[in-house]
Amino acid sequence: MAELALVTGGARNIGSAIVRRLIVDGYRVAVVDLETPEHADVAEFVQADLSDPWATADALAGLTATHDVTRLVNNVGIVRPALLADTTITDFDTVMAVNARPAMQVLQAVLPAMRRRRFGRVVSISSRAALGKLKRTAYAASKGALNAMTRTWALELAPEGITVNAIAPGTVGTSAFFRNNPPDDPQTQAIIRSNPSGRIGTPEDIAHAVSFFLDARSSFVTGQVLHVCGGLTVGLDYS
Repeated sequence: MAELALVTGGARNIGSAIVRRLIVDGYRVAVVDLETPEHADVAEFVQADLSDPWATADALAGLTATHDVTRLVNNVGIVRPALLADTTITDFDTVMAVNARPAMQVLQAVLPAMRRRRFGRVVSISSRAALGKLKRTAYAASKGALNAMTRTWALELAPEGITVNAIAPGTVGTSAFFRNNPPDDPQTQAIIRSNPSGRIGTPEDIAHAVSFFLDARSSFVTGQVLHVCGGLTVGLDYS
């Protein structure tokens, strides 16, 4: 039977593209999300609010009781953009509760199966915003936490055949992006022109990178944060 990959937040946008790619790669895919997946080929769908640790624990208990998860993609995430002065404690805590804490909780739940098999692949979807971005105090903090946990887990788990990496997308053309940035808007065009590649990313660009990290042959790559950004981070100006 095909190996089971678990994708959190796999119902829409980047998560959906990851799920579709992993199915093509031959995995069975389980999705844990608050929303119902837009695709019908997932092997398992568990509806849960991942910001709630108790609901998350219940969802994971049911899934891990019947399945060994050997590949995990921590994808779930939200953005609450605001300048520092306007960032509320509630918004900060909510973003951390969705973007950072579930990554630890889900990995803890699937780790026993990976350890039994002495094999595992873990990928967390971070963001270029972890390097700094206007109006992203909470979001950047949550993605920076993912990067730090990635490196720590990689060190701890490497002796057991488990790799842990992160992908940090630049601007990606999701429905949320185009909802806030109409394609014909001059500001949207400026964003596109600012990228060295002359375009913004697609969810499939991110899914392709995930596919590489999850491959059994990628056993000598761990603790890395890969910027999938069309070269944007190369030209960042911090002056």
